[in-house]
Amino acid sequence: MGFRRFLFGGAVVLALTSLTAAPASATGYHGRYLALGDSVAFGYRPAAVTPRTDYLDAANFRGYAEKYAALRGLRLANASCPGETTASMLTPGAQSNGCENSLGSPIGYRTNFPLHVAYPGTQVEYAVAYLRAHPDTRLVTITVGANDMFLCQNTTPDHCTSSFPAALRQVETRLSAVLGALRAHYRGSIVLVSYYSLDYRDATQVSQVRALDSALGQVARRYRGAVADGFTAFRLASLGSGGDPCAAGLLIALPGGGCDVHPSPAGHRVLASALASAH
Repeated sequence: MGFRRFLFGGAVVLALTSLTAAPASATGYHGRYLALGDSVAFGYRPAAVTPRTDYLDAANFRGYAEKYAALRGLRLANASCPGETTASMLTPGAQSNGCENSLGSPIGYRTNFPLHVAYPGTQVEYAVAYLRAHPDTRLVTITVGANDMFLCQNTTPDHCTSSFPAALRQVETRLSAVLGALRAHYRGSIVLVSYYSLDYRDATQVSQVRALDSALGQVARRYRGAVADGFTAFRLASLGSGGDPCAAGLLIALPGGGCDVHPSPAGHRVLASALASAH
């Protein structure tokens, strides 16, 4: 994952049991929900625990967005893409971290496998068209920015140590452009689902995740958005395991031991709960 296994996530406390079944209020239709972002928003699982045939149908991947849509009775359009960066979200052909392309390769997830929704251009282009066509949209969520930092880590001589502040500023600038484009057509709720740490015992990693989350949150609030605090949500859910989200079952367990960087079903419930607290 990088930055001493840097990263990922979404939000705080609402009883997790409330997410195991949709409440009565979720019956029927309560508006639309547009989810944007990267592999966390997509509900991605790595190949080590996923049959290749599962990738041929995006419905096999369900994350916090699907859980929250079911909870609230919202009609979900999940436009997220594993490996998306703030650059590739905005600009066709821009460098992603495995969505439209990969470092040194024109191949990415999107060139091989379907997304939850099909669209020809960028996520932002799709989002703007969606919001213009669906004025009953009640919620837009976004989780993006970590892949920009991973690219910085993989393309700079000191693995983004000295370049970290400049990379953060670039993420802020591009996220501002993303949210500005959305706000030009949409006045409803926007919630940034923030990233979690992979190990709350690692002070360096915790500091870097907090810096990224702080930068993202400042931009979201500038555009009248809320923040679902994934960092705190995962920390609280990991307390019983000494601050280790892997041991707490919040990350996908790997067959050979340890965990992947992506949330497990339990981790996605924590993120959906955080989203429920913010929206």
